[in-house]
Amino acid sequence: MNEQLTSRVSDLEQQSLPGQKHSGENINQLFEYMRSRSGKMIRPGLVLLSGICFGQITDEHIRVAAMVEMIHNATLLHDDVIDQGQKRRGKPTINSIWGNESAVLMGDFLLSRVFKLCAETKSELIKLIAAAAVRLCEGELKQINQRQNWNLSESEYIHIITEKSAVLFSSCCYLGAILAQADEFQAKSLSEFGLNSGIAFQITDDLLDIIGDERKTGKMPGSDVEKRKPTLAVIHLLQTVEQRKRFEIISSYLDGKKVQDNKSQFTELLNNSGSLEYAHNKAEEFVEKAIQALNGFNNNSAKDALIEIAGFMANRSV
Repeated sequence: MNEQLTSRVSDLEQQSLPGQKHSGENINQLFEYMRSRSGKMIRPGLVLLSGICFGQITDEHIRVAAMVEMIHNATLLHDDVIDQGQKRRGKPTINSIWGNESAVLMGDFLLSRVFKLCAETKSELIKLIAAAAVRLCEGELKQINQRQNWNLSESEYIHIITEKSAVLFSSCCYLGAILAQADEFQAKSLSEFGLNSGIAFQITDDLLDIIGDERKTGKMPGSDVEKRKPTLAVIHLLQTVEQRKRFEIISSYLDGKKVQDNKSQFTELLNNSGSLEYAHNKAEEFVEKAIQALNGFNNNSAKDALIEIAGFMANRSV
């Protein structure tokens, strides 16, 4: 994607942050630290690429792309507090340096700037962005409520990650399309692309929490099991072993206090049972669904880039 476009998104984020004092620290210092560990900006990229599929990028595309990136960054700040995260993207988290209060309030501050940008945005777009934000929060709450539920089914897991993660990918694609005057069928096709890509992304993210190399992922592995979150590889393992072995696995490996001591043995068990491969193959299936949603689109560089992004979703440092 054009680096100039992503730079404009970042500039709009920066412009929305005035120099204010926050808990004795300049809020721009916190924001600059966030920017220094910025990710690949996949979500705003989806807004822009979905627009390019149908025409020229407008200022409205840039504004919406900045809004979804700020929403995403706000959720990461809050997630790090909830999960007591110490590293993200290879650097210490804001909560580990400035404390939980600053991290939570910084996330709230980003969301408040999104509200401000909404005042400059068409009402129909605001409704779509707000609906996506609500579903993200609902998905996170559902995941918290299912902690230590080792009877969680695969379909229930897919529903949770759809709400907590994939919804934003889907909304980014839909918003980019309608802003470029795509018809409803085209916009929904791109929304379907984003949804399935987002599911693949989260399955892979959960898989990397088990087998990922911290030097590549930038995050400490093992946090999902430590926080007793059922993810796809674990769900598959528990559903394929006999009952006696299942109880043994739960008591020996899924007790949060034993995670780090038994991490290598548990990873080996997941590998030998085929559960790691199962999760990766499932992510690939959702990538294929995503690409199929683009079948009716004309071939162009934007479509090629979207297909490349979808493939990346299931093969990040695996």
